[in-house]
Amino acid sequence: MEENGKLFVVGLGPGELSHMTFQARDALERSEVVVGYKTYLDLIESIIKGKRVISSGMKKEVDRAKQAISEAQKGAVVSLVSSGDPGIYAMAGLVLEIMSVQEIHLDVEIIPGVAALNGCAALLGAPLMHDFAAISLSDLLTPWDVIENRLRMASEADFVIGLYNPKSKKRVHHIEKACKVIMEHRSPKTPAGIGTSIARPNQSVKITTLDKIPESDIGMQSIVIIGNSKTFVWNGYMITPRGYSEKYALNV
Repeated sequence: MEENGKLFVVGLGPGELSHMTFQARDALERSEVVVGYKTYLDLIESIIKGKRVISSGMKKEVDRAKQAISEAQKGAVVSLVSSGDPGIYAMAGLVLEIMSVQEIHLDVEIIPGVAALNGCAALLGAPLMHDFAAISLSDLLTPWDVIENRLRMASEADFVIGLYNPKSKKRVHHIEKACKVIMEHRSPKTPAGIGTSIARPNQSVKITTLDKIPESDIGMQSIVIIGNSKTFVWNGYMITPRGYSEKYALNV
């Protein structure tokens, strides 16, 4: 172990190892200890063989963050892993928040990753080409009235909207409520895309419309992208124009 420990907070990308950055792989290879949610650790099993692995289940984010910090404080080089990007609904903010509360001074490096929203958008075409908002429908940490207000404001401002955590076994009606709020300011036939288990063996992607989202097959591994007033579908691609056609001739 090094005299002074180091903590990497690593974004693994949405799934397959091919979506992982070289920087993320390097951090994992340099680490002596790897901490993470078991499902994510299984995705990188071939890379972390021979390392000390600390695994835990869902809703143990605070425990994982504290364990990773503790191991680094002891002098180890540690990787705390997240799926997607660690700074988007993941572990980076929690680690830094704990350190700020406890006044812990430690060498921390945040390693970015391909976010689930990016991975989903690429499979759908180009739905995020103009301004967009990412909103989580999980009210575990954020009150639903706050989430609903954000949905309403983003809809009124005509942002493309990416929904994280759209549905779970307990939160079965949140996606229905969200769509109703968005339809206050947007046509029910607005193009929408749903990606589930992006970059994993059971990946599925479909293009639908805003009013059809609640009846679609959606779960916690899904990302929902709802277009703005200009979004259209062509040849199986979901496209949000940025405004080039208003300034340049695209038909010659």
